[in-house]
Amino acid sequence: METGAQELLSEIADFCRASGLAETTFGRAAINDGKLVSRLRNGGRITAQTFERLRAFMARGGEHNGAARPLVIARRAKRASRSVEAVTDVAPMPDPQRNFRFFDNRQKYLLFVNTCSEKWVIASRVSLELANIHPKPPAVRLFDAGMGDGTVLARVMRAAHDRFSTMPFYIVGKEISLEDIRLTLQKMADRFFEHPATVLVLTNLAYADAPWLAVKSLSAASSLVWHEVVLSGNSAHSFERQITALEPFLAENWKAGVSRKTGNPVYERPVVLVLYRQDHKFLLDSIIPRPGGTTANYDLVIASQPYRARAPLDFKARRVIAPLAKALGPGGRLIGIHSHGNDPGMEIIRRVWPQDDPFTTDRHSLLRAIKQELGPAGRELNFNAYADRRSLFRYEMHTLPSEIGGSIGTSTLFAAWNAAIYVAQVEDDRLGPVVANRQYLEATQAVLQKHNGLWFNDESYVISRRRD
Repeated sequence: METGAQELLSEIADFCRASGLAETTFGRAAINDGKLVSRLRNGGRITAQTFERLRAFMARGGEHNGAARPLVIARRAKRASRSVEAVTDVAPMPDPQRNFRFFDNRQKYLLFVNTCSEKWVIASRVSLELANIHPKPPAVRLFDAGMGDGTVLARVMRAAHDRFSTMPFYIVGKEISLEDIRLTLQKMADRFFEHPATVLVLTNLAYADAPWLAVKSLSAASSLVWHEVVLSGNSAHSFERQITALEPFLAENWKAGVSRKTGNPVYERPVVLVLYRQDHKFLLDSIIPRPGGTTANYDLVIASQPYRARAPLDFKARRVIAPLAKALGPGGRLIGIHSHGNDPGMEIIRRVWPQDDPFTTDRHSLLRAIKQELGPAGRELNFNAYADRRSLFRYEMHTLPSEIGGSIGTSTLFAAWNAAIYVAQVEDDRLGPVVANRQYLEATQAVLQKHNGLWFNDESYVISRRRD
């Protein structure tokens, strides 16, 4: 019966997705019960007669009692489809795969990470917030809203161990990129060895879902992959072998595509990966999350570059930071970090694209938008923009003192150019005409020699929840 219920839920999800029906509308239209799907998902039962009525309703394509007149929503869906066709005839939508975003280019990202100190500097700034949190039993709770290659998270975990060496850790990291998940996991064997009382959760869920490890969409929930890994042994080497053995699982499940609506990467199926040590399972029993959702109440949320600089202000506030702020526990702190500009890197960009301005949203306007988005839910939160001297910090591109001279090596120029266009988030389709000649390298060299190096500015802000 349980298998049949899951199959029925899957069929309903597919039907709703294809017809554009909401779950409640489906229930009312099929058997006059708007809470049908919700009850089924929570373990509710139905009679065999109701089961057959639901199957028959879907088989008829949503026509009630076999009548020729379809549902109102079905007619709207058809009209919407005709509208899309009409618009397509006039102005075809570009293929998101061809409009590939620069910010998701893995090779250029990895070159930036390994030639600039941003990850190190951000980790140091985030670690300062550990002195301001007030963890409550049973664990120190941390959420990383976009792990990247895991450098920041690993460094913050070391700092957290130094400050809370005897407390259990509950750490959740969100990342949609398979390559980043691999790089992050490579850094975790030593963390499990030094701090054995650690529950590490990696997920590709959206910002609105990831802190709670619960998917709101019925169709996504029905395909959720929940995988628990219990690490045996007591050495970093044994942990590393078991983590490496996850490669086939990751390759099969941690897949992403491109949203036809936004062009952003989206998961093909939601995944939650839970790791902890076997010899600490008894101690961690109350911390280990279970399918169906868990408590958020994070002591620290890291939101380092979680959105594109050029993204609309409303998107940054409503879709990214506001859900993360709601996930804070009493006394918890969210530290947000994004690029600020007004640095030699931006000077390179302006020499090539004089009118370019990627950093249109500063921390002040963002915090105002977040506060407005949260409404009454933000009354228990403090929004701290801080003065520039505390908020702004800079990081540099690694160079030897002898590299910046009369003649700069080509590899250094390429690395500096890559860093500048990565931070400014210049898409690939804008680069073609520019790199056809050497002017971009000449502009890069001029800026490096002018400033005797290359650096970038980031700005930070903090949202904190009041203590009980």
